[in-house]
Amino acid sequence: MPEVSFADFQKLDLRVGQIVEAEKLEWSEKLIKMKVDFGDLGQKQVLSGIFEWYQPEDLLEKQAVFLINLPKKYIKDEPSEAMILTSENEKENQVSIITPLGKVTNGSPIS
Repeated sequence: MPEVSFADFQKLDLRVGQIVEAEKLEWSEKLIKMKVDFGDLGQKQVLSGIFEWYQPEDLLEKQAVFLINLPKKYIKDEPSEAMILTSENEKENQVSIITPLGKVTNGSPIS
């Protein structure tokens, strides 16, 4: 695996956000559309292919870690403005969302 410099790591804006809306996109077998609250940074729409492991109603009000300074990406006509971070256990075909251990302020940076 290639190494990244500390300067490159510092370019990543990782933040805690709270999922305030979540729904499965009818035209996709995998995608969940979420509205995520980042506190003073506002809300962003996030699309993620996590439907195999998470139901939309189970995500509501949960906090998770997101990469928020990616360019906006469109899937069909739906924008995705950030990326939720997950950990994958390939042996058990399981994906887990990365979450803070306790409640933190929405928009808190990860360092």
